Amino acid sequence: MSDPSPIVGPQRRAELAAGLTRVRSRIADACAAAGRDPAEVALVAVTKTYPASDVLALTGLGVTDVGENRDQEAAGKAAEVAAAGASARWHFVGRLQRNKCRSVVRYADVVQSVDSVRLARALGDAAVAGRDRPLDVLIQVSIDGDPVRGGALPGVADADAGLHPVAEAVAGAAGLRLAGLMAVAPLGWEPERAFARLAEVAGEFRAAHPEAVALSAGMSGDLEIAIGYGATLVRVGSALLGMRSTLR
Repeated sequence: MSDPSPIVGPQRRAELAAGLTRVRSRIADACAAAGRDPAEVALVAVTKTYPASDVLALTGLGVTDVGENRDQEAAGKAAEVAAAGASARWHFVGRLQRNKCRSVVRYADVVQSVDSVRLARALGDAAVAGRDRPLDVLIQVSIDGDPVRGGALPGVADADAGLHPVAEAVAGAAGLRLAGLMAVAPLGWEPERAFARLAEVAGEFRAAHPEAVALSAGMSGDLEIAIGYGATLVRVGSALLGMRSTLR
């Protein structure tokens, strides 16, 4: 839950500023190594379990994109940040249950974790009813094809979980805008292997959906590799905000 006070002290602000400087430097170095413009890669500060005061401090330091993975926490935090007069582009990055769609569309600007036709339809219906502009959607891709961990399945003829049917459901929903893909490196896979596979899937996907260019991949430990394989969004928590247990 969010801390009662939305204000951070000078020490915490300095910690966040230092973390932000380090992460931005890593992104810039990775882009230079890949021959890419750093402006092509956006930082999403993943603030799950961190207080709204940290989000406010980060927005004051120039962070524009914030990621959360639990609706119960995110809804209250987004409201607290808005009440304090700050604005952020909220990304929902966790597994989303269909019964949470009506809540999520009220504060999220982007949902990065759509992985089934049923979820796409529920989210689209909720977006039409609950907001006045389309909701950006990234389809979560399963790199290893394991349905247990979630993710739409590339090259699989599954009417609900196949990547092509999910993309068509998102693209055809009046309340949604198909923006691109998201993935997490599977457990036991080297990031190089995972993101190379993701780049292949993304290339094929963009051939069919040329407007859907966003690619969300890479976290604190592997963002450089993800950028090398074309990530346009990196989701960073601990490298930016520190380990939550040390902040209490």
